[in-house]
Amino acid sequence: MDGLTERPTAPEPTTKRPSIVDSALYVDGDRTSSPTSLAETYRELENTPDALAWIGLYRPTNDELASLADEFDLHELAVEDAIVAHQRPKLERYDKTLFVVLRAARYLDDVEEVEFGELHLFVGPNFVITLRHSESPDLSAVRRRLESNPDLLKLGTEAILYAILDRVVDGYAPVVAGLENDIDEIETEVFSGDPAVSRRIYELSREVIEFERATRPLSAVIDALSAGFEKYGTDEELQRYLRDVEDHLTQVIEQVDAFRHLLRDILTVNATLVAQKQNEEMKTLSETSNAQNEEVKKISAWAAILFAPTLVGTVYGMNFESMPELSWRFGYPFAVLLMLGVSVTLYLVFKRRSWI
Repeated sequence: MDGLTERPTAPEPTTKRPSIVDSALYVDGDRTSSPTSLAETYRELENTPDALAWIGLYRPTNDELASLADEFDLHELAVEDAIVAHQRPKLERYDKTLFVVLRAARYLDDVEEVEFGELHLFVGPNFVITLRHSESPDLSAVRRRLESNPDLLKLGTEAILYAILDRVVDGYAPVVAGLENDIDEIETEVFSGDPAVSRRIYELSREVIEFERATRPLSAVIDALSAGFEKYGTDEELQRYLRDVEDHLTQVIEQVDAFRHLLRDILTVNATLVAQKQNEEMKTLSETSNAQNEEVKKISAWAAILFAPTLVGTVYGMNFESMPELSWRFGYPFAVLLMLGVSVTLYLVFKRRSWI
């Protein structure tokens, strides 16, 4: 890690590790020197006719950026963007220097997420400065590829720029494959009724939108480079190189756009399935409630039927002397008929109303 190392006892200051990842001078496509510092790079570039310098930096300090700005006359607005970072892909031309912002992406299988990295490039007539603010993209493979092909490298700084563009765009392919696999899994989860799928759809939609922000503006960058082919006399081989990059980028943009629409449709389908499930649950609850109500009705009806003779019997069981029916000859049959009549009447009423 960059920074100072502190010890609890007897602290000793240490110098910050240089942010130069690799620095090289090329003449006619061949690597002729590997300076270890910015000052050495400046000196050798000045003393070597027809040399091309490629300086690779990782999270450079403000002092290092200021040194580069002074040496290569970099525009202050471009340097400010390089310091702040968090830029969208773009291309800006300041006199003879191009400032390019690229966003790389890589798919992390273990956490099933997309990690984005930012890369800034200053491209001049005899220098290329690459500034990375994250671990990706790894440009060492690009450098090795170009150094193994001197005929391409000797075409100049544009060859380096196009090779880096190609590396960034090629890095999108595994991301597309990973997102496609995630979407397939989500479709399975949606129709299996997984309750956690809504959150996963939302999170994946956010990643697809972020991926689209990294890829779609890059199309304008390539268009701007293509528009300068004739004006700046771009080599035919480099033109074919950039057109191939453009084709790959177009495929990625179309796939990302399809992912966004597909996730939107999946979210709609999931909402519909959730609503249907809730309706089925409500229907089941309603049917259960209705069944319970029917049982309550039956119990209440039979309780009322049984309560009628109990009430009559209770009244005539009090044995008061002033009750004339007690000494009446037909008192008992009358009471029995009254209980039976009330019970039958209640039974018929409840039966007609389908309570029993």
